[in-house]
Amino acid sequence: MPKLKTHRGAAKRFSLTAKGKVKRSKAFASHILTKKTTKRKRSLRKSTLVDHANQKAIKRLIPYL
Repeated sequence: MPKLKTHRGAAKRFSLTAKGKVKRSKAFASHILTKKTTKRKRSLRKSTLVDHANQKAIKRLIPYL
């Protein structure tokens, strides 16, 4: 079997936790921030886990991370 290539775009956006779950950062935090509440912006700073339904597909894109 040949080696698999890592999807570089996915590698920059996702990482794995120690238990193998996929971690991601939240969207909607880059611009047009004036109308968003402070509470909402503070929540967007935190990372979260990828939904279980998408986890298998993401892991296929980042085989060696």
